[in-house]
Amino acid sequence: MVRPTLKKQIPNLQEAIKETAWKQVAEFGAPALSLRAIARELEITAPAIYNYFPDRDALVTALIGDAYTSLGDSQKVILDSLAKKNSTSRFSALGIAYRDWATTYPQRYQLIFGTPIANYHAPTQITGPAAAWALTPLIETIHVLNMEGKLRTERLAKMSPALKSMLETWSQFSGQSADIEVLYVGYVIWSRVHGLMMLELGGQLPPFFTDPGEIFRREIATMVNQYIGE
Repeated sequence: MVRPTLKKQIPNLQEAIKETAWKQVAEFGAPALSLRAIARELEITAPAIYNYFPDRDALVTALIGDAYTSLGDSQKVILDSLAKKNSTSRFSALGIAYRDWATTYPQRYQLIFGTPIANYHAPTQITGPAAAWALTPLIETIHVLNMEGKLRTERLAKMSPALKSMLETWSQFSGQSADIEVLYVGYVIWSRVHGLMMLELGGQLPPFFTDPGEIFRREIATMVNQYIGE
């Protein structure tokens, strides 16, 4: 295949395309993403983009994968910076780091967790591993708490056979060796911090909440009290 001649030479064109796409997402939203608009911004021919991304959906998939990976990497960096012996502090730090990443990269957060793009269906064989990576640091931290006898599950409602089956399927699919209660607690904790982030990033908090971080930090402390015992 003969590559189209570029109007200008750009080092690492693939990354330049994605960076320009993120600017578009931030300004106009993901549904308005346009390969031709990206080409105009970069001053290259539209066919030059097709060598890397044959259509808009392929570019969206790449952006989703990058966003999940970035989130997971940011969580792992936090864990690597903290002593392994204090699993409770590591749990709290993960929560704070989650919000830090989301507020630093709101367009990335909204792309992977916000309103789905009409007629776009993410190929799970590509985005699935990246999504699992983003949740892995939390699951692994809760798994350690469980192994240390610190995870408090005695007050959880009885698990139904249907839920047990779903969690076991998740465990087998993901390769997670954690107890299914660890997976359940991890998912519920994620849903709570996710809800707060969607309200904050969507501008849905009451105007008198001038520091949403205070709400978030209290909720992390509340979850420590609820799920972790020393």
